[in-house]
Amino acid sequence: MARVTVEDCIDKVENRFELVLLASHRARLVSQGAPITVDRDNDKNPVVALREIADETLSPGDLKEDLIHSLQKHVEVDEPEPDPASLVQTEATPAFAEAAEEEDQPEALTFDRMSEEELLAGIEGLVPPEKSDDY
Repeated sequence: MARVTVEDCIDKVENRFELVLLASHRARLVSQGAPITVDRDNDKNPVVALREIADETLSPGDLKEDLIHSLQKHVEVDEPEPDPASLVQTEATPAFAEAAEEEDQPEALTFDRMSEEELLAGIEGLVPPEKSDDY
């Protein structure tokens, strides 16, 4: 029985780290019951996965896509966008007329001015809260 090494697979998957990720993912799939595409020959799942990659019975691209899909937590769904013409409000729309009237009349903002002495006098006039059993 010939041993499968990383060098046997490196021409199929150029990056060694990616090869390890793909082989480990495939080994997990085999342990979960996925069908094996090569003879087992009493080999363990990681060796079977490497042999499948070396013999090109599985496409590394398909394994990579399956790995990415298995790691995704949230899958984005492309939904059709609403018609932009229905979102635009025209001048005949009542909401547009009300907004135009509001722009003509600016709202007056008023601020109360207080000096530092008035603030301190107000603070001194505050009564401390009664003590309770809670604290």
